Order: sequence, then C-alpha cells, then structure tokens
Amino acid sequence: MNGTAAQATVGIVIVSHSPDIARGTAAMVRQMVQDQVPLAWAGGDCAGGLGTDVTRIVAAIGEAWSERGVALLVDLGGAETSSEMAIELLPEERRARVVICDAPIVEGAIMAAAEASGGADLALVQQAAEEACIP
Repeated sequence: MNGTAAQATVGIVIVSHSPDIARGTAAMVRQMVQDQVPLAWAGGDCAGGLGTDVTRIVAAIGEAWSERGVALLVDLGGAETSSEMAIELLPEERRARVVICDAPIVEGAIMAAAEASGGADLALVQQAAEEACIP
C-alpha cells in the first residue's frame, strides 16, 4: 500500500484473536475501498494460534501508517489491551495519531474505511466506526 492517494487518508488496522477473522475483515474492507485507504491486519498469537501479538500489531500500524493517523478496530478486550500496548511502543510523535475504535470489528472497519476513503480526518473516521454499533 504505497499510493499517494492512500497516504492522504487515515489508515485502518484490524486486530483480531483469529487470523482468519482479521484477514477476512480486511478483505471485505479492501473490496469496498480498493487501494484508497492504507489497510493492514494483525491476527493470532506469535505461534499462529488464537490470541494477539503486540509485535504484529505494531507492524500492522506501520504498514497502514498515514500522517493523517491510523484507526484500529479490535474484536475483544485482549485485542484492545494488546493494541494499547502496541501504541505505547510507537515513537512518541506517532502515538497521538493512533486511536482504538469502540466499534464492532466488521461493521466498524467498513464504516471507518468508507469515511477515510472520502478524506475524513481521524476523529471523523473514529466516529463513523463507533456509530456502526448504534441501532
């Protein structure tokens, strides 16, 4: 993901305990926004089983990095905790430009990516994701 259009938009990272869920959600998002949004995923533990891996999350943030920021969508509390730890490991100047969205992972990721592809800033991308859970 190295297009100038994509770098002008907020990046999206999907974090799941399941590599299949993370990869599948990213594939759905990619079908909707093509290459308009920097996108990455981190799923599974360091052995490839169910769980989360802080190192993989840091790498995914780097892959989806945009100067406009990165929105993380997580599936369960452990993924949120690991994502918080990953953010703390980022260089200080990047930490404030990474947010964890309180949203359902699939619906939130799709809404966040759609908003990002339209050029929205990080706060609006986060808001769109989080509104995905409002009936």
